[in-house]
Amino acid sequence: MLNKVSSLAVFFLMSALVSNAQAERWQQHINYTIKASLDVSTNIINGSEEVVYDNNSTDTLKKVYFHLYWNAFQPNSAMDTRSRELGKTMLTNRKGDQVADWDARVKDRILNLKPEEIGFQKVGYILIGGKQQKLVQHETILEVQLTQPIAPKSSVTMTLVFQAQVPQQIRRSGRDNAEGVRYSMSQWYPKMVEYDYQGWNTNPYIAREFYGVWGGYDVTLQLDKSYMVAATGVLQNPNEAPNAQGLKTWNFKGNNIHDFVWAADNHYKHLSKQVRPNLTLNVYYKEKNASTDSAWSNVLWAAEKMLPFMEKKFGAYPYPQYSFIQGGDGGMEYAMATLIKGPGLGTVFHEWMHNWYQQILGTNESLFPWMDEGFTSFAEAIVSNQYNTNFAATSPFISEREKAQILANNEKAKTQLPLVQAGNYMGYLALAKSGLEEPMSTHSDHYNTNYAYSSAAYTKGATFLGLLGYVIGDSVRDKVMLNYYNTWKFKHPNANDFIRVAEKTSGIQLEWLKEYWVNSTKTIDYALNDIQAGPNTATISIQRIGKMPAPLEVLVTYKDGSTELHYIPLDLMLGNKVAEGKTTRIIHPECKWVQPTYTFETTKPLSSLKSIEIDPSYRLPDINRTNNKLEIPN
Repeated sequence: MLNKVSSLAVFFLMSALVSNAQAERWQQHINYTIKASLDVSTNIINGSEEVVYDNNSTDTLKKVYFHLYWNAFQPNSAMDTRSRELGKTMLTNRKGDQVADWDARVKDRILNLKPEEIGFQKVGYILIGGKQQKLVQHETILEVQLTQPIAPKSSVTMTLVFQAQVPQQIRRSGRDNAEGVRYSMSQWYPKMVEYDYQGWNTNPYIAREFYGVWGGYDVTLQLDKSYMVAATGVLQNPNEAPNAQGLKTWNFKGNNIHDFVWAADNHYKHLSKQVRPNLTLNVYYKEKNASTDSAWSNVLWAAEKMLPFMEKKFGAYPYPQYSFIQGGDGGMEYAMATLIKGPGLGTVFHEWMHNWYQQILGTNESLFPWMDEGFTSFAEAIVSNQYNTNFAATSPFISEREKAQILANNEKAKTQLPLVQAGNYMGYLALAKSGLEEPMSTHSDHYNTNYAYSSAAYTKGATFLGLLGYVIGDSVRDKVMLNYYNTWKFKHPNANDFIRVAEKTSGIQLEWLKEYWVNSTKTIDYALNDIQAGPNTATISIQRIGKMPAPLEVLVTYKDGSTELHYIPLDLMLGNKVAEGKTTRIIHPECKWVQPTYTFETTKPLSSLKSIEIDPSYRLPDINRTNNKLEIPN
């Protein structure tokens, strides 16, 4: 008892130290003051930026770079070429049909854009100290050759003017999408490229992910008065009247963010609720009918209900507002807002959780997409399960038929294995068996197939956290998530940063887990190998078939109904995970990762055994579970 109490005291002390620690790593800072006008008849934007850039690095910068994302929406661009190239790869879907591997939203649509439908962004000039800088355009990246280098620990102010044409919406940005939304304005302004400890992140835009500089935004937009604007940040002038030319000005401000999105439509409907003194939730959608009103009202209702749970599990939401904006193209996350196709709550929860895993914990999505999409998919499953179990059937905005179906589904779930992450696990297992898997350390833009990228980023990334819970215990994993948030919020954590938090929180060595799961495609596969009878025990042999080792839990059930959980730690862990559940746990000597087989003894003879099962919690992503369980004949 004394040893257990002492261990718990050390554990909670370590957790407190981790959660209070602030990671020390320099990162750049930026403040944007943007003024832009949109001509809704020509779809042309004219704008200016004042950019105050703080070089907090130890390096002297001789160049800076800006993203010009909309230049991707032109025939024969890198995005167009890549999409059509991937479309030549044929994959077999779940129905057995052959399908092209391209993104269904993009396909070859860019190639067929007319001149008035393409996107472009042109920077007229950039001035520093009144001097014009030399500009070199590389399609979606603008290189700025500085007349005067930016010294370490110094600040510089840049002013620029730009013009852009809003493209027909194909991927995330654009106008006149399939849902009828007039403008979905993401990646719409010349955006500073992030410079971090690895240098400039000058990734050309080919439809993957984003990475930005933390800072503040003061954005003033002017367009036809008939349009309602929804955006990142807080509206500063809600009572502004149109000018004599029929144009209305909208001014938004947001702090401690690294992107800014807005949308506009002349038939938007706005729902809003202040859920606490420092937070307002908004919904913007195209008004169509009573059913549409109910569905979007349910978004606002569900968001308010789930926020306390989300904050308890993943950390406090720090911004003064969040807006769910109908903008098409599935769903895409931005600071304080998401552009979303429709009111489906799975996507709603997913995109909102991105404000934790990308907007607050700003990983480099090009290098670590699984820390963004995977962690978000993991959280989405937990939040959705909590909502469906405890709130969905009480919503005043869904029909009695829908409520009955929800209750029936909840009852059905009670009779099945309660693995909330089942969908993510199945997605990963399909990838692992497909022959198309690539390491999760692959750059987002350089996967050989869209399928391999999306499965690695979303389902394998989410399964990583499920596996982590198996290795260190779900309750400890949940503490890791909160400590990770408190340690790295408003910073740019990488994979090793997360593993270090997990190690400090759990007291278990986990570098091996990152190396196998992230940097390789080796799989887990354990099998019951042999059972031998002893005088008063049974000797059970387990074989490692897969190339990735893991700790093991083996449930032994006896004919008298008693059970015991045999726990076999992995030597690479240099420790044991906390006990979970009420089943008697027997800890065996650690298994060396090089061992192909491992044997242990039960506490009762073979004649007493009813069944043996490896991983009864189903949290181990074993690619072949058919050899994990054995029923003993009478």
